[in-house]
Amino acid sequence: MRIIARRTLREFVQQLAGHKDQAAVKAALDAWFAEVKRARWKNTTEVKRSYASASIVTGERIVFNIKGNAYRLIVAVNFEASIVWIKWIGTHRSYDRIEVTEVKYGE
Repeated sequence: MRIIARRTLREFVQQLAGHKDQAAVKAALDAWFAEVKRARWKNTTEVKRSYASASIVTGERIVFNIKGNAYRLIVAVNFEASIVWIKWIGTHRSYDRIEVTEVKYGE
């Protein structure tokens, strides 16, 4: 899968500078990125096989749990084009205050 954009993940980790979770979050996001980059998902069923804890919100909007569910990562997926767009990343607490189906990068 092609992931747009890794920069979003890097910037999020940089925002955690000085936070005790920074190294663990970076490791978790790096692992997620590497795994998804290698994936060849054709549908949400295949995503669930790889990530049983992922939440399928719509046919193309998926939420991944990061670092033991302390953080959430929302992506949009175009299975035909093999593209994953990072839409939002934040704490579980922040996630509870957003509309998953409508959130866009930068919100």
